[in-house]
Amino acid sequence: METSQTRDPPHLLRPRAVQVIHPLWVRIGHWLNALAAIVMMLSGWQIYDASPVFPRFMFPMSITLGGWLAGALQWHFAAMWLLLANGIVYLVLSVATGRLFSKFFPFSPRAVWRDLRRALTGELSHADLSHYNAVQKLAYVAVILDLVVLILSGLAIWKSVQFPVLRELMGGYDSARVVHFCAMAFLAAFLIVHLVMVALVPRSLIAMLRGR
Repeated sequence: METSQTRDPPHLLRPRAVQVIHPLWVRIGHWLNALAAIVMMLSGWQIYDASPVFPRFMFPMSITLGGWLAGALQWHFAAMWLLLANGIVYLVLSVATGRLFSKFFPFSPRAVWRDLRRALTGELSHADLSHYNAVQKLAYVAVILDLVVLILSGLAIWKSVQFPVLRELMGGYDSARVVHFCAMAFLAAFLIVHLVMVALVPRSLIAMLRGR
C-alpha cells in the first residue's frame, strides 16, 4: 500500500513550462529582415561602384551582388520591398504585443556606459537571454532607426522628383546619397558586431532558431 511519504510532490509531477524567449513571429521577422538587409547591402555596393559617392573608395567586385548595375538594381528593389513589408509587420506586432517597449525600453546613458564597461571587462552576464542589457537596447533601437533612414534616403534617391520634400529634408539629391551611404555603413558595422556577439554567446543563435 502506497503511503503519503512515498508519493512524489504534486509540483514534481507537473511538466515544467518552457520559457519562450522569441515567439515565432519574431524569429520569422528577424531572419527575413536579415536576408533583406544583406541582399540590399551587397547589391547596394554594386550600385555605389557604378557612381561612387567618394571617388577614391570602391567596393571589390567579389563582395557585391548583381554582376552589373541593372542586375544589382533588380536585387536591390526586390529586397527593398521585402524589407519594407516585413519591417512594417514586425513593428506593428512589436507595438501591438507590447514587446517593443518591454524589451527595448527604458535605458539611459548611465546604464549604457555601465553595461558597456562590464562587457569590455568580461563582467556582463548573458545567463538570461530574455533580458536585454542597456547596450543591446541602444543597439537594437539604433538599428531600427537606421533602417528607417535607409528606406527614406533610398526613396529620396530613387524617386527624387516624386518626393521633393523628402529630398530637400535630406539636403538635396547628392546629400541624400551621402546619408544613404552612411546609414549603410552603420548597418554593416552593426552586423559585424552582432555576428561577433553571436560567436561569443552561441546560445543566442539557438534561441533565435528554436525560440528558447
